[in-house]
Amino acid sequence: MNKFKTISLYVMAIIYLLAGINHFLNPEGYIQLIPDYLPNHSLVNILAGIAEIGLGLGLLFGKTRWLSAWGIILMLIAFVPSHVYFIQLNSCIENGLCVAPWIGWVRLIIIHPLLIGWAYLYTSKKGGPRVDS
Repeated sequence: MNKFKTISLYVMAIIYLLAGINHFLNPEGYIQLIPDYLPNHSLVNILAGIAEIGLGLGLLFGKTRWLSAWGIILMLIAFVPSHVYFIQLNSCIENGLCVAPWIGWVRLIIIHPLLIGWAYLYTSKKGGPRVDS
């Protein structure tokens, strides 16, 4: 794996580890992003945090990297309803994150697919990136 892809992998792992930890340090912000139709918002938040931490750690090991990368892709797809809900809230959570509505759309239709594509680079069962350049 070339130097850039190695750094990219570690950056991605750190992002998911920190995001997962943040679910426990600042649960209110995440809980407010969970759509009303889902039950037990606290449990959903805890499970999401555990998933992000576990998947972030899994990226660090060649034998689990491909599985963690696919897990991240599935997790990001599972998070789409939260992004849609955030847009429905006019990209503003009471006493929390409040951004211009267009930012909610950018997160959903640009950033989210880029994150999925980034994870896809590491879905090779050999533990390395799918694309070698």
